[in-house]
Amino acid sequence: MQFTVERVEENNLRIDRFLAEKLPDLSRSRLQSLIKNGHITLNGNSIKSKQSICEGDIIKIIIPPLTQPEAKPEDIKLNILYEDAHLIVINKPHGLVVHPAAGNPDGTLVNALLHHCNHLSGIGGVERPGIVHRLDKDTSGCLVAAKSDTAHRHLAESFANRQVKKLYLAVVNGCPRIESGKIENHIARNPKDRQKMAVVAPPRGKLAITNYSVKKKSETASLIQCHLLTGRTHQIRVHMKSLGNPILGDPIYSRTAKQNIQVTRLMLHAWKLSFVHPETKEEMHFLSEHPAEFNRWMD
Repeated sequence: MQFTVERVEENNLRIDRFLAEKLPDLSRSRLQSLIKNGHITLNGNSIKSKQSICEGDIIKIIIPPLTQPEAKPEDIKLNILYEDAHLIVINKPHGLVVHPAAGNPDGTLVNALLHHCNHLSGIGGVERPGIVHRLDKDTSGCLVAAKSDTAHRHLAESFANRQVKKLYLAVVNGCPRIESGKIENHIARNPKDRQKMAVVAPPRGKLAITNYSVKKKSETASLIQCHLLTGRTHQIRVHMKSLGNPILGDPIYSRTAKQNIQVTRLMLHAWKLSFVHPETKEEMHFLSEHPAEFNRWMD
């Protein structure tokens, strides 16, 4: 995989930050490991994470093959929306963690995919084989995974270039004062609580853009459609809180006991997903029917 740096929007942009933006499917630890082990070069030379880049620089990345995955296959039932030799689209239930991590070594979507698929892309590393993008544990809905490295690269570039359309449904506390609009700001880790994300002033954080519109409103709770133009951690949850209307059932960004309506889950659902197939170039459109918990807000 090779990139030519076409433009640099800030001075002294570090190569690890540039690659984190270009390859959101790779974790920071995975990028650091690739750099440390010499799998990423800049203009043919080995690099350090803090090295700056300039326009015209050539970055080459060699992804070692996934030979011995740490995650083990587990026979976990999958709700498959689509599958072919290159990719698989899953309707993820809420409560299912996407990949193994501290506190969740097994019982994840990755464990289920390893059992179901003969092969998965190795770009995401041994803990995240096939994972191109993620959904929070308590978010349900459409998620695509890659079976080949080629498919993974094409899909990752589509996500990075905002060519993937992602529509979500959310039920929020109350009703936004402005019923439709664009939320555009920067999001970063909350310095006071590393489990949370927060809106920050640039140049800190990463640009996050969400278009939203109220589909059904009431004084107690409203159904919102959210169109993600970027894919930051907890993006919709942070953006809805920034409007003063946190998502129902969100224990991180609201005091759920004080919300107008008590629910049993995070009321956020990845409703529709559209992208160009990495091999056939066909436009693919997927819909995950809203969960039963959303029924009272659906016409």
